[in-house]
Amino acid sequence: MPELPEVEVTRLGIAAQLVGARIAAVAIRSAKLRTMVPQELPRLLVGQSILSLTRRGKYLIITCRQGSLLLHLGMTGHLRLVPAGAGAGVHDHFDLELESSLILRLNDVRRFGSIHFTSGDPLKHKLLQGIGPEPLTDELTGPYLYRKSRGKKAPLQRFLMDSSVVAGLGNIYAAETLFRCGMLPPTPAGSLSEADCDRLCDCIKKTLAASIEAGRVMDFSVREEKLVYFPQQLFVYGREGLACRQCGSAIERGRLGNRSTFYCPRCQS
Repeated sequence: MPELPEVEVTRLGIAAQLVGARIAAVAIRSAKLRTMVPQELPRLLVGQSILSLTRRGKYLIITCRQGSLLLHLGMTGHLRLVPAGAGAGVHDHFDLELESSLILRLNDVRRFGSIHFTSGDPLKHKLLQGIGPEPLTDELTGPYLYRKSRGKKAPLQRFLMDSSVVAGLGNIYAAETLFRCGMLPPTPAGSLSEADCDRLCDCIKKTLAASIEAGRVMDFSVREEKLVYFPQQLFVYGREGLACRQCGSAIERGRLGNRSTFYCPRCQS
Protein backbone atom coordinates (compact mmCIF):
# COMPACT_ATOMS: atom_id res chain seq x y z
CA MET A 1 0.00 0.00 0.00
CA PRO A 2 1.38 3.44 -0.87
CA GLU A 3 2.36 5.24 2.32
CA LEU A 4 3.82 8.70 2.81
CA PRO A 5 7.19 8.02 1.11
CA GLU A 6 5.57 6.50 -1.98
CA VAL A 7 3.07 9.36 -2.26
CA GLU A 8 5.80 11.95 -1.80
CA VAL A 9 8.00 10.24 -4.38
CA THR A 10 5.02 10.31 -6.76
CA ARG A 11 4.58 14.03 -6.14
CA LEU A 12 8.26 14.71 -6.76
CA GLY A 13 8.20 12.59 -9.91
CA ILE A 14 5.25 14.28 -11.62
CA ALA A 15 5.29 17.85 -10.28
CA ALA A 16 7.53 19.35 -12.96
CA GLN A 17 5.19 18.13 -15.74
CA LEU A 18 1.98 19.15 -13.98
CA VAL A 19 2.56 22.53 -12.36
CA GLY A 20 1.80 25.28 -14.87
CA ALA A 21 0.19 22.87 -17.34
CA ARG A 22 -3.32 23.44 -18.69
CA ILE A 23 -5.93 20.65 -18.51
CA ALA A 24 -7.23 19.72 -21.98
CA ALA A 25 -9.52 16.81 -21.14
CA VAL A 26 -10.67 14.53 -18.34
CA ALA A 27 -11.58 10.87 -18.85
CA ILE A 28 -13.45 8.85 -16.22
CA ARG A 29 -13.48 5.19 -17.22
CA SER A 30 -14.48 3.70 -13.90
CA ALA A 31 -16.48 6.00 -11.65
CA LYS A 32 -16.74 3.41 -8.88
CA LEU A 33 -13.53 3.47 -6.85
CA ARG A 34 -13.53 3.51 -3.04
CA THR A 35 -15.99 6.37 -3.48
CA MET A 36 -17.72 7.51 -6.65
CA VAL A 37 -15.63 9.77 -8.86
CA PRO A 38 -17.48 13.08 -9.33
CA GLN A 39 -19.03 13.00 -12.81
CA GLU A 40 -18.77 16.78 -13.13
CA LEU A 41 -14.95 16.75 -13.14
CA PRO A 42 -14.64 17.34 -16.92
CA ARG A 43 -16.78 20.45 -16.63
CA LEU A 44 -14.93 21.66 -13.54
CA LEU A 45 -11.37 21.01 -14.68
CA VAL A 46 -11.07 21.34 -18.45
CA GLY A 47 -9.41 24.63 -19.36
CA GLN A 48 -7.94 25.21 -15.92
CA SER A 49 -4.21 25.54 -15.27
CA ILE A 50 -2.57 23.60 -12.46
CA LEU A 51 -1.16 26.01 -9.88
CA SER A 52 0.45 23.55 -7.48
CA LEU A 53 0.85 19.90 -6.54
CA THR A 54 1.14 19.29 -2.83
CA ARG A 55 0.67 16.42 -0.38
CA ARG A 56 -1.17 16.11 2.92
CA GLY A 57 -0.63 12.78 4.62
CA LYS A 58 -1.31 10.18 1.92
CA TYR A 59 -3.37 12.55 -0.24
CA LEU A 60 -2.09 14.39 -3.30
CA ILE A 61 -3.66 17.81 -3.90
CA ILE A 62 -3.79 19.21 -7.43
CA THR A 63 -4.76 22.84 -7.02
CA CYS A 64 -6.27 24.91 -9.84
CA ARG A 65 -7.59 28.46 -9.73
CA GLN A 66 -11.19 27.32 -9.23
CA GLY A 67 -10.82 24.28 -7.03
CA SER A 68 -8.63 21.36 -6.04
CA LEU A 69 -8.50 17.68 -6.88
CA LEU A 70 -7.72 15.33 -3.99
CA LEU A 71 -6.31 11.90 -4.90
CA HIS A 72 -5.75 8.94 -2.60
CA LEU A 73 -3.95 5.91 -4.05
CA GLY A 74 -5.57 3.36 -1.76
CA MET A 75 -4.01 -0.10 -1.61
CA THR A 76 -2.80 -0.55 -5.17
CA GLY A 77 -3.17 2.77 -6.96
CA HIS A 78 -0.38 4.52 -8.83
CA LEU A 79 -0.03 7.48 -11.16
CA ARG A 80 1.93 7.53 -14.41
CA LEU A 81 2.69 10.10 -17.09
CA VAL A 82 1.90 8.66 -20.51
CA PRO A 83 1.74 10.22 -24.00
CA ALA A 84 -1.61 11.49 -25.24
CA GLY A 85 -3.27 8.73 -27.23
CA ALA A 86 -1.70 5.91 -25.23
CA GLY A 87 -4.14 3.01 -24.99
CA ALA A 88 -5.74 2.44 -21.61
CA GLY A 89 -5.68 -0.88 -19.79
CA VAL A 90 -8.44 -2.55 -17.84
CA HIS A 91 -7.24 -1.02 -14.56
CA ASP A 92 -6.64 2.49 -15.93
CA HIS A 93 -9.59 4.32 -14.40
CA PHE A 94 -8.90 8.04 -14.71
CA ASP A 95 -6.99 10.37 -17.06
CA LEU A 96 -6.07 14.00 -16.69
CA GLU A 97 -4.95 15.01 -20.17
CA LEU A 98 -2.73 18.09 -20.44
CA GLU A 99 -2.29 20.46 -23.37
CA SER A 100 1.38 19.42 -23.30
CA SER A 101 0.25 16.08 -24.86
CA LEU A 102 0.85 14.17 -21.63
CA ILE A 103 -1.72 12.26 -19.62
CA LEU A 104 -1.64 11.79 -15.86
CA ARG A 105 -3.20 8.34 -15.54
CA LEU A 106 -4.49 6.56 -12.44
CA ASN A 107 -4.14 2.77 -12.44
CA ASP A 108 -5.74 0.95 -9.51
CA VAL A 109 -6.18 -2.81 -9.60
CA ARG A 110 -8.27 -3.12 -6.44
CA ARG A 111 -10.09 0.21 -6.83
CA PHE A 112 -9.46 1.30 -3.24
CA GLY A 113 -8.17 4.70 -4.34
CA SER A 114 -10.40 7.75 -4.42
CA ILE A 115 -10.77 11.07 -6.23
CA HIS A 116 -12.46 14.12 -4.76
CA PHE A 117 -13.00 17.75 -5.75
CA THR A 118 -13.40 20.80 -3.54
CA SER A 119 -13.92 24.44 -4.46
CA GLY A 120 -12.81 25.55 -0.98
CA ASP A 121 -9.58 25.34 0.97
CA PRO A 122 -8.46 21.72 0.43
CA LEU A 123 -6.82 21.57 3.86
CA LYS A 124 -10.24 22.20 5.41
CA HIS A 125 -11.83 19.33 3.48
CA LYS A 126 -13.36 16.74 5.81
CA LEU A 127 -10.84 14.14 4.63
CA LEU A 128 -7.84 16.31 5.53
CA GLN A 129 -8.79 18.54 8.42
CA GLY A 130 -8.35 15.85 11.07
CA ILE A 131 -4.91 14.69 9.94
CA GLY A 132 -2.04 15.10 12.39
CA PRO A 133 1.30 16.85 11.86
CA GLU A 134 3.40 16.15 8.79
CA PRO A 135 6.27 14.03 10.16
CA LEU A 136 9.00 15.67 8.08
CA THR A 137 8.21 19.14 9.39
CA ASP A 138 8.96 20.89 12.65
CA GLU A 139 5.34 20.31 13.68
CA LEU A 140 6.21 16.77 14.73
CA THR A 141 8.31 16.83 17.89
CA GLY A 142 9.12 14.55 20.79
CA PRO A 143 7.12 16.69 23.26
CA TYR A 144 4.11 16.52 20.91
CA LEU A 145 4.28 12.69 20.80
CA TYR A 146 4.66 12.60 24.56
CA ARG A 147 1.51 14.72 25.06
CA LYS A 148 -0.50 12.66 22.56
CA SER A 149 0.55 9.36 24.11
CA ARG A 150 -0.43 10.17 27.69
CA GLY A 151 -3.03 7.75 28.99
CA LYS A 152 -3.00 5.72 25.78
CA LYS A 153 -3.10 1.95 26.20
CA ALA A 154 -2.99 1.31 22.46
CA PRO A 155 0.02 -0.62 21.12
CA LEU A 156 2.74 1.72 19.94
CA GLN A 157 2.53 0.60 16.32
CA ARG A 158 -1.20 1.26 16.19
CA PHE A 159 -0.65 4.65 17.86
CA LEU A 160 1.80 5.63 15.11
CA MET A 161 -0.63 4.50 12.40
CA ASP A 162 -3.39 6.78 13.73
CA SER A 163 -3.52 9.54 11.10
CA SER A 164 -4.82 12.00 13.70
CA VAL A 165 -1.52 11.55 15.57
CA VAL A 166 0.95 11.47 12.67
CA ALA A 167 0.20 12.07 9.00
CA GLY A 168 0.90 9.30 6.52
CA LEU A 169 2.47 6.52 8.58
CA GLY A 170 1.13 3.10 7.63
CA ASN A 171 2.00 -0.42 8.69
CA ILE A 172 5.27 -0.66 6.77
CA TYR A 173 6.95 2.49 8.01
CA ALA A 174 5.56 2.20 11.54
CA ALA A 175 7.22 -1.23 11.76
CA GLU A 176 10.46 0.07 10.25
CA THR A 177 10.48 3.06 12.59
CA LEU A 178 10.07 0.86 15.65
CA PHE A 179 12.95 -1.34 14.51
CA ARG A 180 15.15 1.74 14.15
CA CYS A 181 14.09 2.82 17.66
CA GLY A 182 14.57 -0.60 19.24
CA MET A 183 10.97 -0.61 20.49
CA LEU A 184 8.50 -3.50 20.32
CA PRO A 185 5.21 -2.95 18.43
CA PRO A 186 2.89 -3.99 21.34
CA THR A 187 4.48 -1.52 23.79
CA PRO A 188 1.69 0.61 25.31
CA ALA A 189 2.01 4.11 23.88
CA GLY A 190 1.34 5.65 27.28
CA SER A 191 4.37 3.94 28.81
CA LEU A 192 6.87 6.00 26.80
CA SER A 193 9.07 8.49 28.58
CA GLU A 194 9.87 11.95 27.24
CA ALA A 195 13.27 10.65 26.11
CA ASP A 196 11.57 7.71 24.36
CA CYS A 197 9.33 10.14 22.46
CA ASP A 198 12.29 12.28 21.43
CA ARG A 199 13.98 9.16 20.04
CA LEU A 200 10.77 7.99 18.38
CA CYS A 201 10.31 11.35 16.64
CA ASP A 202 13.88 11.27 15.35
CA CYS A 203 13.46 7.71 14.06
CA ILE A 204 10.20 8.54 12.25
CA LYS A 205 11.92 11.36 10.39
CA LYS A 206 15.02 9.34 9.53
CA THR A 207 13.03 6.31 8.32
CA LEU A 208 10.79 8.35 6.04
CA ALA A 209 13.58 10.58 4.73
CA ALA A 210 15.73 7.57 3.83
CA SER A 211 12.85 5.94 1.94
CA ILE A 212 12.03 9.10 0.00
CA GLU A 213 15.68 9.57 -0.92
CA ALA A 214 15.84 5.97 -2.20
CA GLY A 215 12.71 6.53 -4.25
CA ARG A 216 13.86 9.62 -6.10
CA VAL A 217 15.31 7.36 -8.81
CA MET A 218 11.76 6.54 -9.97
CA ASP A 219 10.80 7.58 -13.50
CA PHE A 220 7.04 8.13 -13.66
CA SER A 221 7.09 8.35 -17.45
CA VAL A 222 8.00 4.66 -17.72
CA ARG A 223 4.85 2.61 -17.95
CA GLU A 224 4.69 -0.61 -15.95
CA GLU A 225 1.80 -2.98 -15.50
CA LYS A 226 2.67 -3.35 -11.83
CA LEU A 227 4.45 -0.43 -10.26
CA VAL A 228 7.22 -1.14 -7.78
CA TYR A 229 7.72 2.28 -6.29
CA PHE A 230 11.38 1.85 -5.52
CA PRO A 231 13.89 -0.67 -4.25
CA GLN A 232 14.02 -0.30 -0.53
CA GLN A 233 15.95 -2.20 2.08
CA LEU A 234 13.33 -3.07 4.64
CA PHE A 235 14.71 -4.33 7.94
CA VAL A 236 11.67 -6.14 9.36
CA TYR A 237 8.46 -5.65 7.36
CA GLY A 238 7.59 -8.76 5.33
CA ARG A 239 10.78 -10.57 6.45
CA GLU A 240 9.34 -13.21 8.79
CA GLY A 241 11.90 -16.00 9.39
CA LEU A 242 14.72 -14.16 7.62
CA ALA A 243 17.87 -13.09 9.40
CA CYS A 244 17.86 -9.63 10.94
CA ARG A 245 20.18 -7.40 8.91
CA GLN A 246 21.61 -6.05 12.16
CA CYS A 247 22.02 -8.98 14.54
CA GLY A 248 21.22 -12.14 12.55
CA SER A 249 18.25 -13.25 14.66
CA ALA A 250 15.14 -14.51 12.87
CA ILE A 251 12.54 -11.81 12.24
CA GLU A 252 9.23 -12.64 13.90
CA ARG A 253 5.68 -11.85 12.90
CA GLY A 254 2.90 -10.86 15.25
CA ARG A 255 -0.67 -9.56 15.09
CA LEU A 256 -2.11 -6.27 16.26
CA GLY A 257 -5.82 -6.53 15.65
CA ASN A 258 -6.26 -7.35 11.95
CA ARG A 259 -2.75 -6.18 11.01
CA SER A 260 0.50 -8.11 10.86
CA THR A 261 3.55 -6.68 12.52
CA PHE A 262 7.19 -7.65 12.14
CA TYR A 263 10.04 -7.20 14.58
CA CYS A 264 13.43 -8.47 15.69
CA PRO A 265 13.20 -10.07 19.16
CA ARG A 266 16.80 -9.17 19.94
CA CYS A 267 17.13 -5.64 18.55
CA GLN A 268 13.68 -4.60 19.79
CA SER A 269 13.62 -5.61 23.41
